[in-house]
Amino acid sequence: MSLDGVRARLKDWRRDYNEFRPHSAIGNKVPISLMNGSSAPPPT
Repeated sequence: MSLDGVRARLKDWRRDYNEFRPHSAIGNKVPISLMNGSSAPPPT
């Protein structure tokens, strides 16, 4: 795997972790919702 390939996979993982995956430690919300001030429920 090339360095560019690793960077692309890391970017995808980071986006999934912060924008789509709910976290129980913050009330089953996605971290990006805290940054945006949104109280929207996590995506299903």
